[in-house]
Amino acid sequence: MAASGSGGSRADNGYGSQQPRRRKGPGALATAYLVIYNVVMTAGWLVIAVGLVRAYLAKGSYHSLYYSIEKPLKFFQTGALLEVGIVPSSVVLTAFQVMSRVFLTWAVTHSVKEVQTEDSVLLFVVAWTITEIIRYSFYTFSLLNHLPYLIKWARYTLFIVLYPMGVSGELLTIYAALPFVRQSGLYSISLPNKYNFSFDYYTFLILVMISYIPIFPQLYFHMLHQRRKVLSHTEEHKKSE
Repeated sequence: MAASGSGGSRADNGYGSQQPRRRKGPGALATAYLVIYNVVMTAGWLVIAVGLVRAYLAKGSYHSLYYSIEKPLKFFQTGALLEVGIVPSSVVLTAFQVMSRVFLTWAVTHSVKEVQTEDSVLLFVVAWTITEIIRYSFYTFSLLNHLPYLIKWARYTLFIVLYPMGVSGELLTIYAALPFVRQSGLYSISLPNKYNFSFDYYTFLILVMISYIPIFPQLYFHMLHQRRKVLSHTEEHKKSE
């Protein structure tokens, strides 16, 4: 459940990768679905961005802004599950990355209410919001075969800052949740029980944090590789025109 792609590391959907070798695109029905889906998701994350700005201007402080966007954040982040199996990228990788964010939204931030006032929550929420506005805009314009270079550049550049920012927020939020999880025994199952099975959610969260160590660099360097490949191809294409 680690390294969820906070700064744009989500596996590139085939219709948005803009690679030199063209893949067969989705059919007309799938394209229509994806256009509508991506437009709705772009609008949803814009709503979250506006909610954050309005709450900040009203309060004059960035502390505890989570409550101002809690409902739309849960709705649209969970809505990302709808893209699993539809986009032409790896179903397993897409599902893993989507579920990691859904996990953090519901199993950590929602379930451990004490962490909702932590500044680390705002850190990953801001990173997610900027990333998803760019990402879903990128996919929408790609499907319509009218992708502005600025959006492509942002998609393959801003992750350099947003991804570490988001991952830092995620890790700090999980870390902040640990003492409350241990004290309450949240989601833990103790022996003896009729199923002869035990589960320690506190230990599980620690393992999730440790899993960021091997996964984060892999996804980050994958995106750096994608950036070089995609943007260099764009420059070559411009020169040949």
